[in-house]
Amino acid sequence: MTSYAEVRPTQRTPFARYRHSLWLLTKRDLRVRYSTSALGYVWSILDPLLMAGIYYFVFVVIFHRGGSVGEEPYIVFLLSALLPWVWFNGTISDCTRAFLREAKLIRSTTIPRTIWVNRIVLSKGIEFIAALPVLAIFAILFQAPPDGYALLFPLAIVLQAILTMGVGLIVAPLVVFFRDLERAVKLILRLLFYASPIVYSATDVPGGLQDLIAFNPLTGIFSLYRAAFFSAELNWATIGLSAAMSVALLAIGLLVFSRAQRAVLKEI
Repeated sequence: MTSYAEVRPTQRTPFARYRHSLWLLTKRDLRVRYSTSALGYVWSILDPLLMAGIYYFVFVVIFHRGGSVGEEPYIVFLLSALLPWVWFNGTISDCTRAFLREAKLIRSTTIPRTIWVNRIVLSKGIEFIAALPVLAIFAILFQAPPDGYALLFPLAIVLQAILTMGVGLIVAPLVVFFRDLERAVKLILRLLFYASPIVYSATDVPGGLQDLIAFNPLTGIFSLYRAAFFSAELNWATIGLSAAMSVALLAIGLLVFSRAQRAVLKEI
């Protein structure tokens, strides 16, 4: 277990201490996750690959829906949203246990407690970036070269990090007081998967529901990722709405977290 001294560097500015501790805890998370695994990195990409294979088989092989759902090649279309979804889903799921899993260490340190959420966002984000070569391989195999919109990929990563931090900062403290929320979050994430344009395109949604799905902040973010290979997926209005909602959720998350922090430390 990481000791108190390891996560409390001295002779540094507050920002430098925060950054150092965040990176230390993130490295620990990744090391613990893979140190006992023979396959290591493979596990971080196996889940989205398996999901992509199932949906590809169902939509393309069985129902021959290639071209009528999403874009071709469908496997690239799928992975370009599945990989970021795994980042979001994994982070929020882990945030439900962010304070309960390491209560003793959290109580014994003086670093800002937001770090216990942000280290999950960062570690899962690193896993997402490490899985991107898989997307590149499929893009090469299925002849889907990136275009100029691939330069927007970093913007999608930044927006998703902001959104994920905001939601994580809301969920993490609330689960401490309402333990049933952990199971509720899992159900919500399952519903959100189908309410997000992952196995389909936002343009496939009937006109009456397109405005509704645009209020899902993941919609604009996924369109940014997909625009690297499918320029028709780019929708600046949806992206702007997603950016505004992501920033708003981060502000709400910081507010909720700051007000709940003391009560959380007493409860754990």
